[in-house]
Amino acid sequence: NTLHFNKLKQPYNFSKRHVLEVDTDEIRKMAFDKLTKDKRGGKILKAKDEEINYLPTKARNNLLIREISKPDICQKNGGKWLTTEDQLIEHGLKPNRGVDKYNKAWYDVVKTSENVLANNSHKLLKLLDQVMREEIDTENVVAIIEGSEKPEEYLVISSHLDHIGTHEGEINNAADDDGSGTVTLLEIAEAFQKAVADGKGPKRSVIFLHVTGEEKGLLGSAYYADNPLYPLANTIANLNIDMVGRTDPKRVSNNPNYIYLIGSDRLSTELHEISEQVNKVTVNIDLDYTYNAHDDPNRFYFRSDHYNFAKNNIPVIFYFNGTHDDYHKPTDTVEKIEFDLMETRARLIFATAWELANRAERIKLIEE
Repeated sequence: NTLHFNKLKQPYNFSKRHVLEVDTDEIRKMAFDKLTKDKRGGKILKAKDEEINYLPTKARNNLLIREISKPDICQKNGGKWLTTEDQLIEHGLKPNRGVDKYNKAWYDVVKTSENVLANNSHKLLKLLDQVMREEIDTENVVAIIEGSEKPEEYLVISSHLDHIGTHEGEINNAADDDGSGTVTLLEIAEAFQKAVADGKGPKRSVIFLHVTGEEKGLLGSAYYADNPLYPLANTIANLNIDMVGRTDPKRVSNNPNYIYLIGSDRLSTELHEISEQVNKVTVNIDLDYTYNAHDDPNRFYFRSDHYNFAKNNIPVIFYFNGTHDDYHKPTDTVEKIEFDLMETRARLIFATAWELANRAERIKLIEE
């Protein structure tokens, strides 16, 4: 279907780095060995679990080398190492445990590795020789329906259009992550446009934001937040749709009519209350807040595109069905999508968006 509203493309360019695993591990081990000797009375971390317990994931360890080989990040941070949760996440570091412990661990490893590498320059040169930079041209795709009464206020509905590509010759299909969100966004856009055609369009403007580079560190939404096509100060909320076509096999309840909501009460109690009320009078499914907990070890609040709006003090809701065995694998295929559930969730998101776009007053932040 062709949607008859204003369409914009927002170009984005970023560098993709490939670091050979063997050298990353070699330098990382040198840093850990020295760190544990200095900080733990000579005890060496031998088990993989011990390493993960100290610095949460192997992927984060690999980022250590990237930061050392990319000093412009420190320069952008006033010449200082990253020491706050926002700074960590902004540069692709996703802590999954207490922020103070994580920052301390990260700071210790970075500084220790800096000293180790300073005395092993040949190792660093070898590593940097194996870092390839490939320029990737991609784009956010943005569409807008202008509001009939308050066109200068904006509701953003988002999903991400990218995925993780191929692995060993196999395509990592993305039916749920995030084909389900992409399709849902298009269906919601079509419903809004039908309302416009019937003379009942939204009072506020609604932006449909398909972002790129989510899997590389929320890059597309970060680019939009840094280069907004419409003022962030006038953006009332972001409803982010990332994986809404399946069910979570780990969920305790066996009721499939649910959706995980993340972030709805973090910046606006009013948004949370509207979301709850809209659900009750429409689809009435289970709203599960398991992953909204501040101590959630998965840290999903920081792991999808809504976060780049939240850190700009814009209220958000992240709609999410949870992970499953096909997450980030070639087996995430379309025949496994539960379309009846996806439709129900789409109706909920549309109804919530409709209420936000048409209510008399803009929703308020908690401090207001």
